[in-house]
Amino acid sequence: MRSSTTSIKHPNASAIALPGVWRGCELGQRPAAVQPTGWEQLDQALPGGGWPSRSLTEVLTPQPAVLEWRLLSFALGRIAAQGRQIVTIAPPRHPYLPGLQQAGLDERCFVWIQADQPAERLWAVEQLIKSNACGAIVAWLPQTRPEQLRRLQVGAQSCDAPVFLCRPETARREPSAAPLRVLASPGLDWTLRLQILKRRGPAMSEAISLPSMPGSLGSIIMPRLRQPSRFFCPEVPAHAVDRFVPASHPQWDATAQ
Repeated sequence: MRSSTTSIKHPNASAIALPGVWRGCELGQRPAAVQPTGWEQLDQALPGGGWPSRSLTEVLTPQPAVLEWRLLSFALGRIAAQGRQIVTIAPPRHPYLPGLQQAGLDERCFVWIQADQPAERLWAVEQLIKSNACGAIVAWLPQTRPEQLRRLQVGAQSCDAPVFLCRPETARREPSAAPLRVLASPGLDWTLRLQILKRRGPAMSEAISLPSMPGSLGSIIMPRLRQPSRFFCPEVPAHAVDRFVPASHPQWDATAQ
C-alpha cells in the first residue's frame, strides 16, 4: 500500500502574513521604525524591539513627572542627537534641567507647551500628530476618555514620531486604544519596575526589573550604597496570624538588658 504525504496548511495562513496581523502567542513585528529603549531586556519584550512610531504608547506611573524621564531618556536622547525637536505638552512640573543634561538631553532640543485645560491638551497633541514635524511627543493627559484616545491612535498611525502619553496608574483599569501600555514604578536598588499591561503579542504577567540609577550617581555613589536594600531590617512574624515586626538588632538587645 502506497503511503501519501499531504501538507496541511493553516486555514488562516494568508491572513497571518498580512501586515498588522500576528498570532496571539507571538510578538507582532511592526514595519514602522522603533526607538531602542536602552535596555536589551525591554527591547526583547516589545514588538519590533523598541518604542514604536506610528502608534500611541501609554506610560502609567503612580506619581506624574518622576519616572517618565528615567524610562524615556535614552530614546529621547537618540532623537535629540539627530537634531530633531522633542515636544512636551502640559508637564506637571518643569523638569530638572541638570538632570536632563546628565541624561544627555539639552533643554534646547525641547519645546514646552503649557496647556491647563484637558481640551487644550488634546487639541495640542492632535495638531502635533497631524503636523508630523517633530522627533517625539511626550504629553501628560490625566483625564482622557476612551473615544479621545481612539481618535489620537488613528492619527498617530500617520505620524513618524513616537507618541508617549503619560497618565496616572489608576488609568490601567480604563479601556484604551493604545497598542502599547506600560506601568512604571520604583523598584529596589535604583531599579525601575516595569509591567507591560498591553502589547501586540502574548500577555506578560511578570514585571521587568530595569537598572536605572538617576543622573550621574553611578560615577559618585559608594559601592555599598548601590544596593540600599541590604540595609533594610528584615521582617519576622510576631504571631502566626498576620502581624509582622522588625527583627531585633543584637546591639539593641544588649542595651536593653
